[in-house]
Amino acid sequence: MFGALALLALLVFLLILAAPYIRKAVSNGVCTSMVQLPGKVAIVTGANTGIGKETAKDLAQRGARVYLACRDLQKGELAANEIRAKTGNQQVLVQKLDLSDTKSIRAFAEAFLSEEKQLHILINNAGVMMCPYSKTADGFEMHIGVNHLGHFLLTHLLLERLKESAPSRVVNVSSLAFHMGRIHFYNLHGTGVTTYSVHPGTVNSELVRHSTCIKLMWKLFSSFIKTPQEGAQTSLYCALTEGLEPLSGKHFSCVLLFMTPFGIVLAKILASFTISFSSLFHRRETEANRFK
Repeated sequence: MFGALALLALLVFLLILAAPYIRKAVSNGVCTSMVQLPGKVAIVTGANTGIGKETAKDLAQRGARVYLACRDLQKGELAANEIRAKTGNQQVLVQKLDLSDTKSIRAFAEAFLSEEKQLHILINNAGVMMCPYSKTADGFEMHIGVNHLGHFLLTHLLLERLKESAPSRVVNVSSLAFHMGRIHFYNLHGTGVTTYSVHPGTVNSELVRHSTCIKLMWKLFSSFIKTPQEGAQTSLYCALTEGLEPLSGKHFSCVLLFMTPFGIVLAKILASFTISFSSLFHRRETEANRFK
């Protein structure tokens, strides 16, 4: 018993000693691009907190006109006020977007397209994780509905504006779990729109708000977990780094290109499901236009 306690104490002591070095290792990968963005227009979903907020702040600091696409307008306005104060950029706007409701997504896209003639950067950052089982307004399971289908529809509705504004970029904040598959965006080739999937690392954000266990772990191991600012670096790297166009469709983890040959079948299943969903969107749009 005494030996086990002594071993545990030694392990804790070694972790404390190693903490600064581990902290440095997990927070590596920084966007070093000096690109400035005056005259550019960007959208960041879920930008009222965490990685999205830090991403929006960096884009605003570079002079972009940034739309914070948020479900909670009050929190969005608080974030926008903070970003304006810190960057001096008054072109930080808030617009309602609920990715669990296709009507809200369509309303957002319609309002944006009526206001803006250009869109250079779309960062699909918002997401949910480990939330209690529920369905979106359209009947889809919440995780697939918000994290994948909602952003798919948003990108679909904004794609023509992205093409018109080329060169433009779409950055999808994902997870290391997606390293098992690859999705090839062949139908974007030659349009001037490039797209990237990113894993930001393990980040202390509100994404884990539905899991008490993970929140406790985050507190215990806070020295080894990225801050939202550090977590935003991969999104910024893919959105800003010059010469990244040949790597369109690739997955990046902590600013590094990350690819494995596994999970192709999973990727094909997801792609097939999304294509079916796209057909549903098209039918709904056709029917809606018929009765206008």
